Amino acid sequence: MHNRRMIYGYARVSSSGQDLTEQLAQLSAVGCTKIYREKVSGATAERPQLKRVIGALDAGDVLMVTSSDRLARNTRDLLNTLHAVKEAGAGFRSIAEPMVDTTSQFAEVIIAVLGVAASYEHHRITERTAAGRVQARARGVKFGRRAVLTPHQQAEALQRLAAGDTQRTVAKLFNVNQATISRLARK
Repeated sequence: MHNRRMIYGYARVSSSGQDLTEQLAQLSAVGCTKIYREKVSGATAERPQLKRVIGALDAGDVLMVTSSDRLARNTRDLLNTLHAVKEAGAGFRSIAEPMVDTTSQFAEVIIAVLGVAASYEHHRITERTAAGRVQARARGVKFGRRAVLTPHQQAEALQRLAAGDTQRTVAKLFNVNQATISRLARK
């Protein structure tokens, strides 16, 4: 526990080949007491240093980043992270986006606007994904797992089952799981 307000920094780059130097300089320049560093893609939910910095936050502390995209991969992720920061009683600020500042009197407005943006973003992603699936099907793309057995093997397996072989025997013959033969038999 500490008595005075701490400003924690969080710096992240997506790969080990990238450099944190610029982010570290910016975070130091705005007075970050401690900076947590991470070299991991923002697309992954497993960001141990982000979890550590959020766990270190106390009431009145501030989590600072150079840009909100260093903290979150999308608006929904940003909202979830901001919620965790708020639960700790801390605030959040972004150097590149001064309007994303939950330490100001407009914190609730900012979070509400981000919530609307997250909802809109989710809706648009869902629409684009559905449209992409329709277009792919029109081009003849088949979805789902590929068949383990070729059509010729499937026909042969069905013939063996019809001739009295057990599903287990047929599965061993084709080097597949018995469930594969069971699903084929149900078709």
